[in-house]
This record gives sequence, structure tokens and C-alpha cells, in this order.
Amino acid sequence: MTRVAVNLLWCVPGQVGGSEQYLVRQLLGLRQAAGNEFAVEAYAPRGLVAAHPRITSQFTVHESASGEQRRALRVWREATWFAARARGAAIVHHGGGTVPPRSPQPVVLTIHDLQYLDYPQYFTRTKLRYLTARLPASVQRARHIVVPSHYVKQTVLERLGVAPERVSVVRHGIEATLGQAPTSERELRERFDVRAAHVLVYPAITHPHKNHAFLVNLMAGPLRQLDAQVVFAGGVGRAHDSLQRCINENKLADRIKLVGRLDERDRDGLLSMATALVFPSSYEGFGAPIIEAMALGAPVIAANTTALPEVVGDAGHALPLDLEAWAAAVNDVIARRTMWQERGRVRATQFQAIDSGRDLAAVYRRVQAGA
Repeated sequence: MTRVAVNLLWCVPGQVGGSEQYLVRQLLGLRQAAGNEFAVEAYAPRGLVAAHPRITSQFTVHESASGEQRRALRVWREATWFAARARGAAIVHHGGGTVPPRSPQPVVLTIHDLQYLDYPQYFTRTKLRYLTARLPASVQRARHIVVPSHYVKQTVLERLGVAPERVSVVRHGIEATLGQAPTSERELRERFDVRAAHVLVYPAITHPHKNHAFLVNLMAGPLRQLDAQVVFAGGVGRAHDSLQRCINENKLADRIKLVGRLDERDRDGLLSMATALVFPSSYEGFGAPIIEAMALGAPVIAANTTALPEVVGDAGHALPLDLEAWAAAVNDVIARRTMWQERGRVRATQFQAIDSGRDLAAVYRRVQAGA
């Protein structure tokens, strides 16, 4: 068995968006795809096992003494605690986009996106300085780089000057258990006070680039007369207060529900009952909720930005951020629901956890061979 040490210390449950599911799912898929070929040891923040209990049934997981909420402490622990324990591993995989100042080799580095280059205004000064200094240096130290989409691969090649043979796309994959035990529609409607005939769902942390306000304007404008409600499901981000003000100013508190971060059962139930997943994000390295929605039968309407058209394919609407165009798309998925559901389910079969694991196994084998 090939020993692989995986740095997940950056993966604070509920705080890092889709990258959390991306790494956990591909590791679970790795076991499906490669059996016992790789002996994975994951090093994680305190609380990750409770958030993802299935990972302990597949791999050895070492939790740190800290929840790693503070970046400086986490970077120090990566360079000391993790580095010492990863010594001697055949492959050292850093999943959070950067390599700490001290790390055993050879390194596989996952880069989720390069959003900080296009939207620096969405980052704190501290994080922007950190990424500006560490990410290019990390790329130089990596033997191989993993990205979630061809869009991110192209941006890495163009913006960081990396040779194409050093970058591989490891697709996002959804687990086979998705949708097996969803919360019932009746329970979710009662709990969240959702009474409308049509439910538009947006599962995303309330960060500025997620563009929640676009959907508020959609409901305040072209869809004002539609019997519909929007459910925002996700953690509290940097744009949360401004979003709340926008909802109140438009007097839409009864039509837009902020329900917070959901567990898997509630997520699956909400997407299963949705008239559509609406995804107006201005920047995504992938966009996992799109595939989750397709697998669960929710038609998809997404922005035509960054990686989203690549993920949507021909199985949903990928549109400019134009209110009238989105209103027309909502009416279309209501009218042609069965057709969009069928297309979405077919599309979702191309993004399974075992496929993600198969992609990752190919990268590990390549690095082990010294390629």
C-alpha cells in the first residue's frame, strides 16, 4: 500500500464552502475506485470527524487539538505537527490551496480557484496578502496540481504560468447515498414556513460573490406576481447583513427565507422539493450544488460565469445575470419540468464520487512514478 498523508487542517466544517465536500467526497471515492492501493492518513481540525463520520470508516484520521479557526495557528500547525507526522509518506497532499513553509515531498496541491486575483475586494487584507505571497510559492513547490474544473485549470495555466502537464482536473463527485433519506417536504415546509406553490432554492454561504441580492431583485421585480418563495440555505458570510437589509427594504421577508446551514437530510429534502435550484454566483471553481440538484430532480438555473456553464452543460439554463432572462427561465422549468429533470439526472451520472476517486488515483500514481 502507498502511504498518502492528506492535509485537511484548513477544512473547518461549515466555514470553507464547497471545497469541504469536494475533498471529503473524493477521498471516499478513492477507496471505491482504488481499493486498498493507497493507505490514506488524513490530518484534520477538531470537529471534522463529527461532521463527516463516514471518513473514519475508510481512513485513519488524526484530529488536531484545535478547531483551526485562526489561520496563523493553522499554518503553524501544518508546518510542525502535520509536517512531522507526514514525514516518510510516499505522497503529501495539501488540499487547501497552499503548501506550508515546511512540508515533506513529493507534494500534490489542490487549488480550488483563483478568485483572489479577479475579486480581491471580496477578501480581507490579511487573507489577500497571505494568498498573494503563498499561492505562487506553493505552486512552485508542488509536484502536481489538482483542480476541480477545466476552467480552473486554464486560469492556473494562464495566471500562474504552470506547464499543462503539471495540472490535472479531478472532477467533483457526489456520493451514492445522496438522497437516500431526505427530510419530507411537509416537514421542511412547516419548519421553514414555506407555503408557496413554487420553491426556488439557493444553497450558498452569504459571501459577496454568491450574489444573493440578485435573487432578491428577481423576486421584487419580474417574479413579484408568481406564487413562489426563495430559500437561502447556507452559513453566514461577509454579505449577510447587507442581504438582510436588501430583503427588508424590498419588504420580502415573507417570500425569502434564510434557513442557515443544513444537514444532508434537510439539504436533500429541500432540493428534491425545489421548483428549481437558482445559482447566480459570480465566481465558482465548480459549483457542487448544481450536480446535487440534478441528481435529486431539481431543474437548474445558473449564471453563465466562470466554471458554471461547464458544470451545467446542456442539462440546465446557464444565463447572463439579467432579471428578465431569469424570470423566463423560471417559467420554462415550471412548464418543462420533466424534461429538465431527465437531462439533469443524466448529467449527474458523470460526476460520481467513484469518478472523482478514479481521477485522484491517477494523479497519485503519476506522482509516485515520478512523472
